[in-house]
Amino acid sequence: MDERATDEELSPYRHFKRAEWASLRADTPLTLTFDDLSKLQSMNDPISLEEVIEIYLPLSRLLALYVAATQGLFKATQRFLGAEDGKVPYIIGIAGSVAVGKSTTARVLKALLSRWPNTPKVDLITTDGFLLPNSVLQREGLMEKKGFPESYDGAALIRFLTDVKAGKQRVEAPVYSHLVYDVVKGESVVVDRPDILIVEGLNVLLPNKLGSKLPFVSDFFDFSVYLDADDDDLESWYIKRFMRLRETAFRDPRSFFRNYASLSDSEAVETARSIWQRINLRNLHENILPTRARAGLVLTKGSAHRIEQVALRKL
Repeated sequence: MDERATDEELSPYRHFKRAEWASLRADTPLTLTFDDLSKLQSMNDPISLEEVIEIYLPLSRLLALYVAATQGLFKATQRFLGAEDGKVPYIIGIAGSVAVGKSTTARVLKALLSRWPNTPKVDLITTDGFLLPNSVLQREGLMEKKGFPESYDGAALIRFLTDVKAGKQRVEAPVYSHLVYDVVKGESVVVDRPDILIVEGLNVLLPNKLGSKLPFVSDFFDFSVYLDADDDDLESWYIKRFMRLRETAFRDPRSFFRNYASLSDSEAVETARSIWQRINLRNLHENILPTRARAGLVLTKGSAHRIEQVALRKL
């Protein structure tokens, strides 16, 4: 190997500055309005139409091309096998830390991709619904590790993805409530053979433990996105979100965190920082960040939640 080879040449990714990536939009039309966007963004995760135009329109164009190619390959396979017409969803995984903005990215992509003519039906699920119920987490001593790999019903998630990828109709996924901080018993969301399924979650790119006979969650993905940001920015965004929730959702009598609503400003900041460092930062470094290199696309945010760099895995 040539020792003079640059890091860029050896990297599995092709790196783009924001302006370079924005130019790949080509003639892709903007199909979202400001009002549409305001309904899609999560709390404390600002996103502008400029961000949609420069980052997400090129990404939606790329994904539309990938989906069309995959659909063509599936049809060719069906013809070869003499099989009846079927439909296999294209699955996109979105991973990254708590507070990095995964939910907003997932919803914006869902809205944009559903406007492409060959993918009118786009569904979105989060892996939060596959968290073990609080009663189980408490019994197993895992409440302080909620969001860690061991806090999920991994087998149920694999069964769900297996059924979706097999083209089964009306596959159900459990529902999670951030208000009560638990899986909602008896409630589910139905995924019924979409053109695209977006799966958003902290650890969706994590490989299984050695010796496990189950497939990886990411084995079902046709494409994956990792949202990246500096630790200090993530901590700041988490604390700001906590402070806003203290004035809103935490005041709901049903909220799991209702006791936090009465904290003083300084107490609330210290509580949020403690939760971040004790749980979320640890999960990020032990489980989430090591999976970044497995993503098909890495979107790196700056301190203002603005995506500054894009890295696309080389094909």
